Amino acid sequence: MKRTCNATDLDTYSVGQEVVLNGWVDSRRDHGGLIFIDLRDRSGIIQLVFSPEVAIEAFHLAESVRSEYVVASRGKVSLRPEATENPNLKTGKIEIYVEKMQVLNTAKTPPFYIEDNIDVDENLRLKYRYLDLRRPEMRSNLMLRHRVVKTMRDFLDSRAFVEIETPILMKSTPEGARDYLVPSRVHPGKFFALPQSPQIFKQILMVAGMEKYFQIARCFRDEDLRADRQPEFTQLDMEMSFIDEGDIMALVEAMIRDVFAEAKGQELTLPFARLPYDEAMQKYGNDKPDLRFGLEIVELTGLLKDTEFKVFASAVQSGGVVRALNAKGCGSFTRKEIDALGALAVENGAKGMAWIVVGENELRSPITKFLSEEQVNGILQALQAEPGDLLLFAADQAAIAARVLGNLRLELGRRLQLIDENALSFVWVVDFPLLEYDDEEKRFVAMHHMFTAPRTEDIGLLDSDPALVKARAYDLVLNGTEIGGGSIRIHQRELQEKMFALVGMSNEEANGKFGYMLEAFEYGTPPHGGIAFGIDRLLMIIAGRHSIRDVIAFPKTQSAACPMTEAPSEVALKQLRELYIKIKEK
Repeated sequence: MKRTCNATDLDTYSVGQEVVLNGWVDSRRDHGGLIFIDLRDRSGIIQLVFSPEVAIEAFHLAESVRSEYVVASRGKVSLRPEATENPNLKTGKIEIYVEKMQVLNTAKTPPFYIEDNIDVDENLRLKYRYLDLRRPEMRSNLMLRHRVVKTMRDFLDSRAFVEIETPILMKSTPEGARDYLVPSRVHPGKFFALPQSPQIFKQILMVAGMEKYFQIARCFRDEDLRADRQPEFTQLDMEMSFIDEGDIMALVEAMIRDVFAEAKGQELTLPFARLPYDEAMQKYGNDKPDLRFGLEIVELTGLLKDTEFKVFASAVQSGGVVRALNAKGCGSFTRKEIDALGALAVENGAKGMAWIVVGENELRSPITKFLSEEQVNGILQALQAEPGDLLLFAADQAAIAARVLGNLRLELGRRLQLIDENALSFVWVVDFPLLEYDDEEKRFVAMHHMFTAPRTEDIGLLDSDPALVKARAYDLVLNGTEIGGGSIRIHQRELQEKMFALVGMSNEEANGKFGYMLEAFEYGTPPHGGIAFGIDRLLMIIAGRHSIRDVIAFPKTQSAACPMTEAPSEVALKQLRELYIKIKEK
């Protein structure tokens, strides 16, 4: 009863062949004189027919099997009667008349149906993940993942990249997200960290002369989770020597084109658009803008700098901005609906939200009485306002105004159904600031990371005005989600030490954390750069899912736990003693 083929290997040309199939009982139907079993294997489903006239023992055995039993069946391939063909199955024109069947294993009744589109609590699905992965849509997601990763590997291999593994146990250098720490038994009181990224090692590989490196890397971050985050995740990590931004973008675009051709049979138009960071923040309020719809934010600061409306005037006088967007056709919104948008603005940091409803012959708003006729006409013209429109304003520091209007834009895009769910909108966001000022810590922090190179023409500003320095960084955004990010790296010790100092790191601290890297830079480091792609996020978009957990075989919950294995768990006191660790009572 050794399997001779998979279910979907068979078709009408197989009629008359004797085959042996192995798999799971998907469903069983007893029609009295005949019993039908849908047999499921990894490839799909095929119908088995049991007739007492063909094989009485197999028929009686078929009477006793249940869903999810594992069985082996031998029989001949036959055409289905025309009226019984199933166009929803790849094997819907054929069936197997079984001559012998063997039950390889029985099964308990599953806690949920093994079928697509089930309405089941996700924690239950994750507890019984091995059953969840039997469902066709989940199996398809894992097969898609395999094909996408293989396409990436084949593409990079064909362009002389070398796949190199970097350490999982490494030195803790927390910047941003928290490290996962691993205590060392042989070095009491000392700890390894699981890598948040192979960043330093891949740069050292460039020092080593490897020139083109990649890795399907496992990374770990102890951070608060969302639908598109996991404590452990997979990224495609790449680094190259003797290149510039244009080389990396062109290479990545060609790879993404191959991925979408393989995964979705979809042709992409190259090159992708490029959008400066400042323009992205001003027009879309977001450094990862969803360009599948318009609804652009309009700058009104210059027009309203001398207004008598104190909210606008004080924002401009304190160095802030006044911006607005036109919610086309939303002038019919009720006051309750407008107030709900105002509440969303407040959630994102606004002190309130000004608005104007444009009517046929009048404007309805609590703020127009503070505006001159010239200012009102300027607003209407700048926003291309027409009767029936709703104008929404934000007046604050630029970052807050961008966040407020950016989130209002996305909410209106969803509410007004402006987003084409089938569209693909790729854009490179470029010219990021190298640094941003952290008001809480009272220091500059790196916008991407501390190893990102400044634009050559801006290096002189590092001493005089670091906030104006632009980075040689680039993010690839797809439908409002960042799927990859990278930069040209710093490759000179002096410049790297200056970068450490700018983010508030002393020489002693820099050498303690990164001394080995700084020393490596003294031995002939080539100019280099790279990029990393979140494979889970990319797959989530390709598969049309709303959570990366649907494209990962064994994901964690939003509380970073595994319901199936019950990890994390307590460990024996003996293990803790060996690690010189004592648990402090709460």
